[in-house]
Amino acid sequence: MAEDGEEKLLATVQHIVQTLGSSDTMTEDILKVFSNYDGRLSLDKLYAARTAAAAAASGGGGGGGGAAAGIGGERSMPASPPLPPPPAAVSGAGPRPPVTSMERTVRTLDRQISQFVAMDRLIWADSGDADAFLEAVDDLIGTVQELDAAGTNRALLDRADVLLSRCMARLEDEFRALIERPDDAAPTAPGGFGSDGSDDDDDFGGGDGYGDEPIPIAKPVTDYDVVIDALSPGSIANVHQIAKRMVDAGFGRECAEAYAAARRGFVDESVARLGVRPRTAEEVHASPWEELEFDIARWIPAFNMVFRILIPSERRLCDRVFDGLAPFGDLAFIAAVRTQALQLISFGDAISSSSRAPERLFRVVDMYEAVRDILPDLDPVFSDPYSAALRAEVSAMCNTLGSSIKGIFMELENLIRRDPARVAAPGGGIHPITRYVMNYLRAACGSRQTLEEVMEGDSGANGGVPVAVDPDRPTSSLAVHIAWIMDVLHKNLDTKSKIYRDPSLAAVFLLNNGKYIIQKVNDSELGVLLGDEWIKQMTNRVRRWSMDYQRATWGKVTTVLQTGSPGIGGLPAKAMLQKLRMFNTYFDEIFATQSEWVIADEQLRVDIRAAVEDSVMPVYASLIAKLKSSPETGRDLYIKYTPEVVVDRIHHLFEGAAK
Repeated sequence: MAEDGEEKLLATVQHIVQTLGSSDTMTEDILKVFSNYDGRLSLDKLYAARTAAAAAASGGGGGGGGAAAGIGGERSMPASPPLPPPPAAVSGAGPRPPVTSMERTVRTLDRQISQFVAMDRLIWADSGDADAFLEAVDDLIGTVQELDAAGTNRALLDRADVLLSRCMARLEDEFRALIERPDDAAPTAPGGFGSDGSDDDDDFGGGDGYGDEPIPIAKPVTDYDVVIDALSPGSIANVHQIAKRMVDAGFGRECAEAYAAARRGFVDESVARLGVRPRTAEEVHASPWEELEFDIARWIPAFNMVFRILIPSERRLCDRVFDGLAPFGDLAFIAAVRTQALQLISFGDAISSSSRAPERLFRVVDMYEAVRDILPDLDPVFSDPYSAALRAEVSAMCNTLGSSIKGIFMELENLIRRDPARVAAPGGGIHPITRYVMNYLRAACGSRQTLEEVMEGDSGANGGVPVAVDPDRPTSSLAVHIAWIMDVLHKNLDTKSKIYRDPSLAAVFLLNNGKYIIQKVNDSELGVLLGDEWIKQMTNRVRRWSMDYQRATWGKVTTVLQTGSPGIGGLPAKAMLQKLRMFNTYFDEIFATQSEWVIADEQLRVDIRAAVEDSVMPVYASLIAKLKSSPETGRDLYIKYTPEVVVDRIHHLFEGAAK
């Protein structure tokens, strides 16, 4: 009787299911309700009864014109109501196979996940929803993997794959939203590291975080040993859980792309706020230098901010989000920062390939030093194969900036060579090219360490580590280069001196410029670079030019003042008076002309005057004394210039036209 009652109960359930189960999902739900209501109605018994009924309906004696309706088909009532056929069966398609537990799992997951996918708010706005969704995702991933391994139900696997794709699309949306709008989600995490809202600094190399509040971009600073925590620990834990599921499901690359898209906006905005705007090489080459100087002044701190703070902070964040999910974290990191990093690099390359006018040296050196100093710090940031190329780009930019510095020095040589010799410096003074070159080289020595490194060509080979400078090594590449520039300058000045028709003035011109060069060399590190021997040679040149002036100007004066040996055989008074008149003429001409000449260096001016006095006054005083003592001149002797007046006038030579 008990068995008979159970059969009637099963038949009743079968009839109810047949009547109310208008869809596969509803049929499943009804069967589950009955199985939970009565222990005699287990799912195994219900499906076994449905299978038997389906077999009887399809048998020869089963009467069978009215097959059970499948999905979307019309239903008919058999004389003896069977249990609903399996959902996969289609009207007129013959017997349906039994529904497996895997099919039931997929249907259940479809129902659960569809509810979450259809939400019009963030799932992570509610931690309970996030937990449930992640659990369903884990189950679905496991089911897909099991179906794929079995390989016996392709149709069900395809259905699960479609569901998985829908699930991943929603996860990607949540992932991006949590990164871009972390405040929209609950602060608590569904599990994993950081789930208690704390952040273990030892695990992530930190202690520099700023708490749970998201941090906007950093303002320019001089201390670059800081970290930007753009997401709170709770938000990082949430996105890590999503990333893990996407990677497990085979959507790691999509996850990396979503991360990069979400973070790229933050990086772009940060760089834009630093005042750096993208510019093509053509724009840079066409811009006036004053404008480029302003751009470089913004580029250097921006470069330091991006490569010392922003990019390392992005690496730190990315490593935490994709912890244990290599290589997708590396892909996400480089995709997030590459565009803005290349923008900064391209500007440096454009400056390197633009005009190499000498006035650009100092700004290019500043750029080179900024890049060189940062290279060692980039190794841990760009250590993976995907970002190593970007590190190589920075290193290549450093090399091109170094090449530009060398090119600028070569252009300085060409500038000196091309400087025309058509116009002479007034009064034999210091030529503008001399002032320009010496002040330029003196200022350049302020970056001697860098220039030594560049000229030695060790910037790349030495990995960005500065080259040790030997202060007693005037044969370094930089020293040789500067000595060559000095030689070019000397030849240019020698050519310019020939413009002066007066050899005396040509000598004064070389004297002025030679003395100025020595002063600038002794007053800077140029003296160390050029060495004592070079300075000695230059001093000898100045001494020789001084002698050239003495001979050209005062040689004829001292010759005309010679009176021969004293006593018998001396010149007659008439001849001495003629010499005196010739002296007066020469002296008037010299004073009228050379009092307007200029010797810029005060000590050199004193030395030249003293040398003139020493050569002229003894013979002039001797002539005057002889004339005064000669009985032939007597009281008719006229002396235009007393020795005291001659000395005074000599002391007023070379004061310039203004005096």
